[in-house]
Amino acid sequence: MENSAFLSRILEWVLYQLLANSCYKAARKLRNLAIHFFKSSQPPHNKPSSSSQNAPPPFSYLPRCHHLDNLRSKTLVCDINGTIIIPSHDHSHYWHSFFPYFMLVAFEAGSIVRAFMLLISYPLLLTLQSFHQDEMIIKAMVFITFCGLKVSEVETVQRTVLPKFYMENMSKEVYELMESVGGKMVITSVPRVMVEGFLREYLGAGLVVGTEIRVLGPWFTGLVGPGGVVVKHVAVKEVLDAGGGDYGEMGANVIGVGSLGFHDTLLLSLCKEAYLVPKPRASSRLPRDRYPKPLVFHDGRLAFLPTPSATLAMFIWLPLGILLAMIRLAAGVLLPYKFARPISVFSGIRIVFNNPKNTPMPTHVAQDNTSLVGRAKGVLYVCSHRTLLDPVMLSVSLSKPLTAVTYSLSKMSEIIAPLRTVRLTRDRRQDAETMERMLKEGDLVVCPEGTTCREPYLLRFSSLFAELADEIVPVAVNTHVTMFYGTTAGGLKCLDPIFFLMNPRPCYYIHVLGKLPRDQTCAGGRSSFEVANLIQRKLADALGFECTGYTRKDKYMMLAGNEGLVDAGRTRNGSNARGSKC
Repeated sequence: MENSAFLSRILEWVLYQLLANSCYKAARKLRNLAIHFFKSSQPPHNKPSSSSQNAPPPFSYLPRCHHLDNLRSKTLVCDINGTIIIPSHDHSHYWHSFFPYFMLVAFEAGSIVRAFMLLISYPLLLTLQSFHQDEMIIKAMVFITFCGLKVSEVETVQRTVLPKFYMENMSKEVYELMESVGGKMVITSVPRVMVEGFLREYLGAGLVVGTEIRVLGPWFTGLVGPGGVVVKHVAVKEVLDAGGGDYGEMGANVIGVGSLGFHDTLLLSLCKEAYLVPKPRASSRLPRDRYPKPLVFHDGRLAFLPTPSATLAMFIWLPLGILLAMIRLAAGVLLPYKFARPISVFSGIRIVFNNPKNTPMPTHVAQDNTSLVGRAKGVLYVCSHRTLLDPVMLSVSLSKPLTAVTYSLSKMSEIIAPLRTVRLTRDRRQDAETMERMLKEGDLVVCPEGTTCREPYLLRFSSLFAELADEIVPVAVNTHVTMFYGTTAGGLKCLDPIFFLMNPRPCYYIHVLGKLPRDQTCAGGRSSFEVANLIQRKLADALGFECTGYTRKDKYMMLAGNEGLVDAGRTRNGSNARGSKC
């Protein structure tokens, strides 16, 4: 009896607490509604005048700050969301403007299923917004995006995917101020793991404070850390009030930049100097030539910033895109060239082909012996490398069969390729003999960069091709996509052509520059390195690109943390090979 009475008392206490909390919350909501009703029912003469409504903001806008040359002793305090990164429109809420970057993590580090779950949660997030539950919104987005993801996968996306989108939407005015100050401190409510690497590596931030996410072993739990969601003005006050340290005694030298939002206003009130960022429509984005670091390499499949509306459009398009990719692929594999190109164009693929009159036809074997293993009779097409479909598109555009050489190709891509492919081994003499044999049998296409590059840069050219033929034809190749990239460093290579063909209107630009003059080849006395650099420069000028010294190894070390070597197994000619993903 005593035990039952004790349990009854505990049950009554729990019930009392629940009812008390519920009544308290209900009373607060009723009070807020009453206040709102009272304010809205005030007579017109009690409402604020138009002059007070149009009162100037408490801080001046950033473009009015002209003394950017005497700020080395100052420290800038700001948020990345809405300040460094320009929101999508003037009235974006804090969580709404960073939603696309959560979607990038969900899609690239997670899966398309996780991205869909984040998208369908959007109405719930809007509902929470109507109740001003900003902290709950961030917690919900963090849980859906990060729960069950490996820490290493998120760090990879943060390093290889997000910087591209951050820099494309960076405020020029804020960046100029960041370049002028001596110290940079970024306080944000978004997860620290999403922004810290970019802020430190690209912008030189000395201190980054963001919301922490709990970790269980190698996985994120999706739960916010014990400190909760970071409140910006509270975090800044804690740093400024801290004794000692680089940031503890800098109160008089702090410049704050933010928006007119509630938390930003409280943050700016703590700073000696404070400025407002321009509205999104008045702010200018940082041009590519002003980027903190050249954007040469990046990874990920999505080629657009996945705002809620853009992500919804992608999911609506996806079933049709998969079907269209299968049709385009089947047309290229099964049909002759004269039928494949019209069907491809009719299905939405745009091919811009420019071929001068002096494109050479196959010639006889040269009599000189200045090459590594002798001259061959085929034409060697030297292309810039954008996707695995480069040789296919060139062959279709020229309406003649070509042989493509590659260091590595997935079995799936090799099976469905509508032209002959030959693997190389990275043994210089053996590869030279293989390419010479292929040239004797017909025309050959080679991409001397050894891997693809998405941005307007050309990687360093291998010089081997220059030693094999006098009939060299440079071909400038470029692509344009709007939804999916057809290349990846860390994903499944066999899906690269599928993703490219899933775009609504993919575009291929192919410009055959014409035969290289004999005096610009090895037969004219030039070294193979001179020829390779000359062709790289010609292609860069034709495309409006910039030449670099980066190699395939540099790309894969930066994006995948390895040298890009895969076990290619047995090649078609029976020899063992070990090649790079290209």
